[in-house]
Amino acid sequence: MVHILAQKNSLMNLFIAELRDKKIQKDSMRFRRNMERIGEIFSYEISKQLNYKETNITTPLGVSKMNLPDSKIVIATILRAGLPFHNGFLNYFDTAENAFISAHRKYHKDGSFTIQFEHLSSPDIDGKILILSDPMLASGASMEIAYKALLERGTPKHTHIVTIIASNQGVNYVKKHINMKNVTIWAGDVDDELTSKSYIVPGLGDAGDLAFGSKM
Repeated sequence: MVHILAQKNSLMNLFIAELRDKKIQKDSMRFRRNMERIGEIFSYEISKQLNYKETNITTPLGVSKMNLPDSKIVIATILRAGLPFHNGFLNYFDTAENAFISAHRKYHKDGSFTIQFEHLSSPDIDGKILILSDPMLASGASMEIAYKALLERGTPKHTHIVTIIASNQGVNYVKKHINMKNVTIWAGDVDDELTSKSYIVPGLGDAGDLAFGSKM
């Protein structure tokens, strides 16, 4: 199952447009905040697919029966670009556990690159709802490595792979290299082109640099 939220008009489109806009990108604080707000919107949409349990809530005047979320959630992200996006999920799933994956592209002289996995900090995810987020899903290789690293900590009940902008190639790569049983892909928008260096076009550029400044 793949959900593309830009296919339905909402405020999500405005926030993605501002992330893409090279003039607005100059304001790194606004860039981070828009990533965070998009994470919040995804959280609301994902919440519709969680398990709920009827619970009695005592008010000053009586008792109200309400259906409340009844799922243990782990929010995972790939450093560093994913941090503002991750925080948007945590704003809504405020009792969730958290996992962080350190991975980066290592470029070679011929222009090719490999994904270098470095570190995983994660709780047990066995039987829980895993939300694995990365603002950009370009080639899909980083997402595959992150997901398979997390499986060393257990088998989640269901996994939601979430990205702000994906390429068609990235989505297809994930569907091919990850067992899609109990996995849902969520994307804000999906672009058609991926360059030879695995940059999404039109995309938005380097999300990590735009959020936190250029790196060495």
